[in-house]
Amino acid sequence: MGSHRLAAPHAFIPLLAQNGDRIRLDLDISSILTYIVIGLIVGVLARLLVPGRTSMSLLATIVIGVIGAVIGGWLAGAVFEETEGVDWIASILVALVLVLLVRRASPRRPFWSRR
Repeated sequence: MGSHRLAAPHAFIPLLAQNGDRIRLDLDISSILTYIVIGLIVGVLARLLVPGRTSMSLLATIVIGVIGAVIGGWLAGAVFEETEGVDWIASILVALVLVLLVRRASPRRPFWSRR
């Protein structure tokens, strides 16, 4: 009986398969669901680490989490030879920076009420 362990975020970067001169994306429904779960985990953890209220939709949280996981996993692999655990930390840190950027870019109040 094998143990079910959540894989590292960078392990879910889709593989590009080259067929002659055509490049196709190898992506199935389980990969998509895994992206969503990893993105949700990383995005929620990043949002929890940012102090104050951050008004973002669940979809925005997942997208930021997926982007953070891909970039953070890639950075961890570029810096460290063995990334077990480090890639998760890097993914959350990158997502945290993205949350801060989105929070800073979004207006605090609607433009029509500014003076």
